[in-house]
Amino acid sequence: MTGTLRVGLVGYGLAGSVFHAPLIAATEGLVLDTVVTANPERREQARTAFPGVRVAASADELWTRAGELDLIVIASPNKTHVPVATAALKAGLPVVVDKPVAGTAAEARGLAALAEERGLLLSVFQNRRWDNDFLTLRSLVERGELGEVQRFESRFERWRPQLKGGWRESGAPEEIGGLLYDLGSHVVDQALVLFGPAVRVYAEADVRRAGAEADDDTFIALTHAGGVRSHLYVSATAAQLGPRFRVLGSRAGYVKYGLDPQEAALREGLRPSADAPWGVEPEAAWGRLGAGESPVTGGGVPVETLPGDYPAYYAGVARALREGTPPPVTAHEAAAALDVLEAARRSAREGVAVTL
Repeated sequence: MTGTLRVGLVGYGLAGSVFHAPLIAATEGLVLDTVVTANPERREQARTAFPGVRVAASADELWTRAGELDLIVIASPNKTHVPVATAALKAGLPVVVDKPVAGTAAEARGLAALAEERGLLLSVFQNRRWDNDFLTLRSLVERGELGEVQRFESRFERWRPQLKGGWRESGAPEEIGGLLYDLGSHVVDQALVLFGPAVRVYAEADVRRAGAEADDDTFIALTHAGGVRSHLYVSATAAQLGPRFRVLGSRAGYVKYGLDPQEAALREGLRPSADAPWGVEPEAAWGRLGAGESPVTGGGVPVETLPGDYPAYYAGVARALREGTPPPVTAHEAAAALDVLEAARRSAREGVAVTL
């Protein structure tokens, strides 16, 4: 593909309006052509934020003019991911799907097979591979600063004692709600990227809040094929937040508190630009590297956090479409993460460790 690539975005809720639309618009060579939402208020929000964008009430309207588009991005509710992605691929259009790509690894691999059969790009939006703390940790691991990593602790915790409502908190299986598949998709993907395949999974999934239907406080333990153990926590009921990362190696450990600032910036309406720093955090938020000290009391050496880079995802998608390079995240990688999530769900339900 050459020239400007025209993008149809399906869904304009949190994911579509805060993450996908701004990042698409900020990517050189991509243009947001059409937003699909049946909600009148969101249609007006899209028109205001992106003057000239077309709006459609249904994704079916995109398939009738597939020749006018170069990429479909699916940011609609989880239960729609597989049917909309299938329709887009059958219409001959490359696809990006927000995580989780599907409810099961089998469905994800089915989509991957369809994309390969049609010779089309299929990628999954795992933006937190470009979090500032993850990029920093990955650099430390690759440089051997920690020695041989033994244990990886990752927390994505929030304090939200009151339910917000909506499909994300639904316990209905078809909704694919709950934190295991929401935030768990991120922490599992990061663990697999850092330390390779998991061979054993143990999980505890609890429903803590009154009136809640889906898991809102979940722990996942992975044993990786290379021997590293990952302890992953996702919670909406953490009254005190733990470190985002605590990584222990044979030479040193790395501890990092706080969340990457990019989501907050996007929610505030800020946009990535070559004219201003993006994804940069203050020195006070840097993690610490050391051995035998407590980072809470100032022990260890501050490690400058690399800038976060969510724009790199869509830059990689554009490059893949133009040059045929591999997409930044493949559907097969997403399926491997779903293998773990399915095993975690079974482990929590049956009280057993699951071998993959």
